[in-house]
Amino acid sequence: MSSMIMAGLGLAAVGFAGRYAARQLPNAAKSMEEAIKSMPKLDAATWANAKYYKGGFEAKMSQREAALILGVSPSAPTKKIRECHKRIMLLNHPDKGGSPYLAAKINEAKDLMDK
Repeated sequence: MSSMIMAGLGLAAVGFAGRYAARQLPNAAKSMEEAIKSMPKLDAATWANAKYYKGGFEAKMSQREAALILGVSPSAPTKKIRECHKRIMLLNHPDKGGSPYLAAKINEAKDLMDK
């Protein structure tokens, strides 16, 4: 008999919890909408001031593009180029989960800048 009482109390608890959740759902939806509206907008002006280069790779890599990839000036000394190449390759190496395409572009940039 006590198991029937416990089952009844359990069902009552589930019912009250469901009723409470159903009543709170409209409030949660309103607060979610307000939170979404208050988020900052990401427009063209925001991306214009970003520190990262926007755009894809050129068909034939130029000196400027190679400098942008390595994060050095186009007239950087060889030592600086090699240091930056090593740092970037440690982060983007395919053996460490990086992209083989990006690794090839980084190596191409180093080769072009070394000349």
